[in-house]
Order: sequence, then C-alpha cells, then structure tokens
Amino acid sequence: MKYIDLNADIGESYGNFKVGEDEAILPLVSSINVACGFHAGDFMVMAECCKLAREYGVNLGAHPGYPDLWGFGRRSIPYTKEEITNMLLYQLGALSAFARAEGVKITHVKPHGALYNDAVVKVEVAEAVARAVWVFDAEIAIVTLPYGRLFEIASEMGLTVIREGFADRGYLPDGRLVPRNQEGAKKTGDEAVAQAIALAEGWVKAVDGTVIKAEVDTICVHGDNIEAVKLAQKINRELLNKNIYVQAWRKKRA
Repeated sequence: MKYIDLNADIGESYGNFKVGEDEAILPLVSSINVACGFHAGDFMVMAECCKLAREYGVNLGAHPGYPDLWGFGRRSIPYTKEEITNMLLYQLGALSAFARAEGVKITHVKPHGALYNDAVVKVEVAEAVARAVWVFDAEIAIVTLPYGRLFEIASEMGLTVIREGFADRGYLPDGRLVPRNQEGAKKTGDEAVAQAIALAEGWVKAVDGTVIKAEVDTICVHGDNIEAVKLAQKINRELLNKNIYVQAWRKKRA
C-alpha cells in the first residue's frame, strides 16, 4: 500500500483581505502550512487555522516568510543569518501560542516564497532557517525540495526533512522550480493533476521535457490558487485510482 502526504499553504488572508478557501480545502489534505503574519496572515486567521487543524486532524505546519506583505513574501530580501533566524523564531513563537491554545502542536516548518527558494540555493539562508528550527524544537521537521542547501544542511544537523513536490508549479531541468515570472512557472487543471500523480510515483517532467527523478514525501497545492479546492479534489480522486492514499507523513504507514 502506498501513501503520500498532500499539503496546502493556507491562512494567507489578513484583515479584510481574503485569500483562498481555507476550510474548504482541509478535508482534502493531510497537512497545512499556516502563514505567520510576516508575508500574510494575522492573529485572527492564525487562531482559526489552528482550530481547523485540530478539528480536521491534519498536521499543523508553520509557513514563515520574509517580512513583506506588499510583495506577498515573494521578493528576495537580504538579511543577515541572525536576522533570518530571529524572524523565524518570532513567527514560530506566534503560531505556537495559537497552537497551544487549541491543544495541537506544530509538526513542521515550510519556509514561504522567496525564503523557501533562497534556502535551496544560499548556504547562509539555509543555515539560518535550519538553526531557527533546531533551537525552537529539534523534533519539528523541515519541508523543502529533495535536494539543495536546506535539504543538505538540515539533514546533516539531524533534523527530519520532508521532501516536497509541487503539483501546480513548473520544474527546471535541475529540479528547481521555474521562477514565477518565467513561462511555464504554473501548472493548472489536468496538467497539474497529472504532475501530482507523477510526483507520487517518483518522477516529474521539466519544462524542456527532461524527466527528473523526484522522490517526495509530500505534494503541495497552493491555497491562494483560485482552483485549489477543485484541484485537490481531482488529485485525491486520481491518487485513489492509482491505489495511492493521502495520509499525513508522521502517521505510521503499513
């Protein structure tokens, strides 16, 4: 029997600005990554997401980013290692308080946007992210691409690393994601569903047609995608057709 974790980035609304359908996607995934107020999210949204994590029994992850509401955390901003570590500790502490109030715990950390991408290629950023998780709680896992600096450094530190693939993003031949400002960056509809199935089976096709080996533990559906709920429904259905079951990565598997 084969299993795969399906995760969604949620909690990216704040104030009167609404993004995604958080509760609608909860029955369709096994893990969530909650924005922690720097790139998106606020104290009311974070509290609600922790409540939903408890009600639906999904893994609760922190989704910290650069302090960049204007750019939705998708702009690379130069910070020192100490600044990056501390900005993550700040965000982890905030989400942890809401999680504790709901009787749940943070199981993983997945950096957001530019911070995620920077940690893949920049040693200093990867070290800062890994250190933040280590000093906050070394039992918490890090979610990242199945290669790159963060994967290597976190593994060397003895942290649990969850290898991630993306249903709705294009891939470069070297396994990195296609930058959002380039052609082929996004996958939609049946193309995204097909890519999710391929990832669950251990491979993915790059924008140039190259087939890449991609052993992943979890597959992401971006919650800010307007078709996220429909996409997650289709992915669930097609995975079942392949006898692949959606299950949170921390649960014991047969």
